[in-house]
Amino acid sequence: MRSWTIHLPWKTPPLSLNQRMHWAVKSRLTKEVRLVAKVKARGIPDLQKCSVELVWYVNDKRRRDIDNPVLTLKALCDGLVDAEVVPDDTPEYMHKLPVRIEYRARTERQASLELVIREDH
Repeated sequence: MRSWTIHLPWKTPPLSLNQRMHWAVKSRLTKEVRLVAKVKARGIPDLQKCSVELVWYVNDKRRRDIDNPVLTLKALCDGLVDAEVVPDDTPEYMHKLPVRIEYRARTERQASLELVIREDH
C-alpha cells in the first residue's frame, strides 16, 4: 500500500470548530487551506480510493478535542479533490480518519501539521 505525507505550513489547525470568525475571513482561510493541499498534492498519482489522516504534533500536554480540527481536515480533503487525486471526498472514494494528536517535546520537533494519504484498494 502506497502512502504520501504532506507537511503543512501551520503549527495549529487554521480552521477549528471553536473559532468564531466573520464568514469572509473563514471563506478566505478555507480557500487558502484548499490551495495548499492542491499545490502540495502535486506528484500524487490519481487514486481510485484513499484514506486521509490529519496528524497534529503538539509540544505541550494540554487537553485537546480531536473534533475541533475537522474543518481543516475537510478543506484539505477538498484540496485533494481539486488536485484530482481522487474524484470526490465522499466515502466511496475517501475514508477520513479521525484527527490524531501526538505529543512531541519541543526539543524533538516543533509543533506542526501533516496530512497522510494512503492508497486503499
